[in-house]
Amino acid sequence: MDRREFLVRGALGLGGALSLRALPAGTALAVQSDDAWWARGNYAPLMEEHSSSRLPVTGALPRELNGLYVRNGTDAHPGATAPHWFIGDGMVHGVRLEDGDARWYRNRFVRTNQLRSDAALGAGGPPSLADGYANVSVFWHADRLLASGEIGLPWELSPEDLTTLGIYDFAGQLRTSMTAHPKIDPATGAMHFFGYWFSDPYLTYHVADPTGALVHSEVVDVAGPTMIHDFAITERDVVFWELPVVFDATRIESGIPYSWDPAYGARIGVMPLGGPASAIRWREIDPCYVFHGVNAHRDGDNVVVDVCRHQTMFDPGVTDSGVLTLRRWRVGTTGNELTFSEDVVDDHRRGELPTRDPRRVGRGYRYGYLVTTELRGPVPGYRGVVKQDFRTGIVDEWRAGHGRQPNEFLFVPTGRAEDDGYLLTYAYDTGTRRSDLLVLDARDVTAGPVATVQLPTRVPYGFHATWVPQE
Repeated sequence: MDRREFLVRGALGLGGALSLRALPAGTALAVQSDDAWWARGNYAPLMEEHSSSRLPVTGALPRELNGLYVRNGTDAHPGATAPHWFIGDGMVHGVRLEDGDARWYRNRFVRTNQLRSDAALGAGGPPSLADGYANVSVFWHADRLLASGEIGLPWELSPEDLTTLGIYDFAGQLRTSMTAHPKIDPATGAMHFFGYWFSDPYLTYHVADPTGALVHSEVVDVAGPTMIHDFAITERDVVFWELPVVFDATRIESGIPYSWDPAYGARIGVMPLGGPASAIRWREIDPCYVFHGVNAHRDGDNVVVDVCRHQTMFDPGVTDSGVLTLRRWRVGTTGNELTFSEDVVDDHRRGELPTRDPRRVGRGYRYGYLVTTELRGPVPGYRGVVKQDFRTGIVDEWRAGHGRQPNEFLFVPTGRAEDDGYLLTYAYDTGTRRSDLLVLDARDVTAGPVATVQLPTRVPYGFHATWVPQE
């Protein structure tokens, strides 16, 4: 079994396997075909790298937006196949904004070992931490731009031109995978993150200081290799959710080796920020699945977590994720046992891929911004953005209109108020078959874009973005 096949079997870059011995002998993987939804329209891979400068702009780009907007996603380079949208080589798409101009657009493959090894497939053996697709997210910390999947180590990119500089292992100190959703504490500048793997230890928590040095790592005890995509922090806590999406060797042929197994159980855990993990306390909750949390904060003795809650995920008998609602979890931390309650914040709009003011991560906050989605069978569609006011319950919404589909929105602060900033996203136009960069004023999302940057190509639907401020 070559490394790419092992990684595909291992889980879309989203989880891990119990054991190679659990894999059925002679298993054949499904491959991308012309009728697969991730091979059509704007889900299809781009497979080409582009560079363009002095991009046309409609409207007025805010002059205070000076930096690089960059977003990651999956892409199959020529000759490659994929059994699912989640599996593909990392490709980043970036636009540099400066003094009201869109200076350039570039898209580049993340030149991981997986990408570079395709000419010599069949080398054999399971993956090491140096293997992975780096296809889920990008983040900026300690003056480094890192791309991450959810298996393997991150890869460092140049913010000047998005070229791959090499694998990044925190000076040899990181010995586990790195999640796609680190949390940077706005008060200390420390980056909190976790990684998980195919075998024990299944989950490890890490802290990097503001200089980027890895200063803390410890194992968090969990029952097995479940798919933990995200977590949360407050000013005092780390919050994990361990939910019943588990490795399933019988589903390897589908390319999605995970199954919904409510018998595994579901629970939420709270531990001190910075550790020790031995102090984590767990509370059982109703089975569900959460890819993404909006934010978390302390409210006295309670930990409050806002999440995009799916009723189920990877259930072989269900064509989509069931009901998707915005929920508020409240975990009481006094007494010998945690308490738990859950409230529905919004059950009218299918909101996912949330963003918030990064200065409010882990702190009390008022606004969250989510992409409105809809499903036609298993295929996600993207319609616009909602601004959720968690204080008043008021929701402001903007819809992109017929033929235009945005993706994840990223909030970039420019002023002191929590919603004083802009929302950036790539949006695909089915008529022109290319994409634009949209810029919305977060204070008035209903007004729609204040600026539209025309790109020379389409940007396939992808995952998570970051902002690199200009120094």
